[in-house]
Amino acid sequence: MHQSPRHLRTFLLLFLVTATAAGCARNPVTGQLQVALMTEAQEIQMGGTAAVEVERTIGLVDDPALQAYIQELGERMAQESERPALPWTFGVVDDPTPNAFALPGGYIYFTRGMMSLMSSEAQLATVLGHEIGHVTARHHVTRMSRAQLAQLGLGLGTVLFPELETLGAFAGAGFQLLFLQHSRSAERQADDLGFRYALEQGYDVREMANVFAALARLGEEQQSPLPSWLMTHPAPEDRITVIEERIAELEVSPATMRRGRPDYLARIDGLVYGTNPRNGFFRDALFLHPDLRFQLTFPSGWRTQNMAQAVIAGSPQQDAAMQLTLAGEATPEEAATRFFRQEGVRAGQSARRTINGLPALLVGFEARAGEVPVRGIAAFISYRERIYQILTYSAAPTFARYEPIFSRSIGSFAPLTDPEVLGVQPNRLRIVRVPEAMTFADFNRRFPSIIPIAELALINQVAGPEEVLPAGFQAKRVVGGS
Repeated sequence: MHQSPRHLRTFLLLFLVTATAAGCARNPVTGQLQVALMTEAQEIQMGGTAAVEVERTIGLVDDPALQAYIQELGERMAQESERPALPWTFGVVDDPTPNAFALPGGYIYFTRGMMSLMSSEAQLATVLGHEIGHVTARHHVTRMSRAQLAQLGLGLGTVLFPELETLGAFAGAGFQLLFLQHSRSAERQADDLGFRYALEQGYDVREMANVFAALARLGEEQQSPLPSWLMTHPAPEDRITVIEERIAELEVSPATMRRGRPDYLARIDGLVYGTNPRNGFFRDALFLHPDLRFQLTFPSGWRTQNMAQAVIAGSPQQDAAMQLTLAGEATPEEAATRFFRQEGVRAGQSARRTINGLPALLVGFEARAGEVPVRGIAAFISYRERIYQILTYSAAPTFARYEPIFSRSIGSFAPLTDPEVLGVQPNRLRIVRVPEAMTFADFNRRFPSIIPIAELALINQVAGPEEVLPAGFQAKRVVGGS
């Protein structure tokens, strides 16, 4: 949860634009006739809405230089593509899971985890080219159907988001909107386009195979609610073979082309690695936020997620939910007034309370989730010149069972005073120039990292501990926050 007064919006809003038939159009890349589900203007509108929600919900990495770098590189490549007039936008989102994704209309994002995994500008360029290829070939548009759109949703709760129809789907399902799997033929086409775009920009396209090889080594352990590359793309192994065949057919040696390793590594030197505890983190059910200096205990055994604009939790039975956000109003009363302006939300009894020394307003409410009546408690707590809004709710028939659980969680909101937690800092990448030839194991002993050597070898794209690093090799290490 980052410091922002804006409420989280559901990813369902990303696809409220209706996919209407617009006759036949010719694919700008393949030249083949296809049935267009929407006009280009609709595609841009859809992608722009989605991009706003990505940045609000996941959050961008707070590094203007890095953001400007990927925008400049991506825009330069996109201007040489088949669709240069799109409003091309590129960014790095603050998530540790390695992935990259394209939204309709020219909006492309890399995760912070993907930036940590890559080791050269050529690798970045080839993956950028791949995602640009998805947009130029309009893969999102041609694969979306009304049935697909209807199946996508994020059940954060219809109380805040009347667009939703059920409480059944919990957070995570909505992220599928960003990561719809393309067909193997679409992925192959995007690979071909990315290869060509990077080659035309003078990049060493051998790096495309190297980044795919690194992705192939990834495990499936999740560090965030976002899916990894392996969950959203076909297995890289066969694609590497095809890329190597294309490289063998080149008339110009890619060895003479640009890799940009020193430049790229300089850009990510100091980048946060892994989860960033300054944005809040869980210890079992206890949520701690060092920057905002508060703590809150969620119900034990509930599924939780910490996102840029909200912390959410859902019951194991998926019939109750809890959500913490920042409200923009100056007082609990003003925040409550705004909340109850929403259509279909009816206020019940209210009470002013003091929660761990903090002024608060608690209001019962009723609403409807489609055909299901919902009951809940909305709490508005004033702390350090901010208003925290805690919503707890369930289907009306089960509210009596959940009410004591809701009350305990709301009553646990308190100032955070533990010096160790308040001082916690994220781990960061550091780039080290190897002073002399040594094995990777020797490098790790001389310049130790706080992550396992197998993980360190992965992000350095070396085979293992016994691989010899030449003198002058620039290697990544991961150091703890100071």
